[in-house]
Amino acid sequence: MEPDPLHVALPSAREDYEHAARRADTPQTRSPSYRLAFADPEFLLREELRPVRLQLELLKPELVLQEHRIESTIVVFGSSRIPAPERAREELERAERAVVQNPDDPRALAELRRAHRRVERVRWYQEARRFAALVSRAGQRDGPRRFVIVTGGGPGIMEAANRGAFEVGGKSIGFNITLPHEQLPNRWITPELSFQFHYFALRKMHFMLRARALVVFPGGFGTLDELFETLCLIQTRKARRIPVLLFDRAYWQRIVDFPALVEEGMIDPEDAEIVRYVETAEEAWDIICRHYGLDFAERDDFAAGEAE
Repeated sequence: MEPDPLHVALPSAREDYEHAARRADTPQTRSPSYRLAFADPEFLLREELRPVRLQLELLKPELVLQEHRIESTIVVFGSSRIPAPERAREELERAERAVVQNPDDPRALAELRRAHRRVERVRWYQEARRFAALVSRAGQRDGPRRFVIVTGGGPGIMEAANRGAFEVGGKSIGFNITLPHEQLPNRWITPELSFQFHYFALRKMHFMLRARALVVFPGGFGTLDELFETLCLIQTRKARRIPVLLFDRAYWQRIVDFPALVEEGMIDPEDAEIVRYVETAEEAWDIICRHYGLDFAERDDFAAGEAE
């Protein structure tokens, strides 16, 4: 886009950057010192530039979310190890064939047991998918987008939530993180809302900036980290109180003993009440709607569509 001469008195950074690409090729112009500072990756990656990189990771997603009119979000956390139903079935069939071929192989029998467990866990994937569909149908109508699903961008429960939003025509966000074992963004994230972070701290900040609820499915260290970070922020009133919903009471009461923390005097009784347990997508969505005094007709519409 050409700059408006009535409003731009000086060349823009983009213009100077494009002009630099056409510069004369001399020893002086090839020197790293001659590069524009904002177009010099080697300079931006220096240790001393960490404060600038932190600012960029805060600013880039914020500007993009503003451009897409993302007003509020619902954060969905959970294990990356919970498979989609089609994958779980394939793994079970493969494990069953292995046992038929080698009925006395202990490794094959152990893998069959694990495959059965993965099939059982598919219900968590399906509830995350249904929950995201309910929320996305209701919150993304004309105007600013409310209650947009945001996940950590990976597989498992994250994939399920992004998938549920996609399947009803909604946008959803993925906040991926660079890891030693590469985690690619799942294919259901809205491409223009698929972000990658270097700094965990900035990623966590973006999870909370627009969050109106935290919905947590069974998971491991990463899920627990994000859950307790949010609980600490709410407990210390560094964040406003929002619904924190834990899917599958049986799982979470085995993993985290909140009553024991109260009994030991490590948290107050009201701190334990920050979390609520839910079993279904509809139950979670109803709690969020009641918390904010909302009544979306789309809830009934979606339920009718499910029954058809």
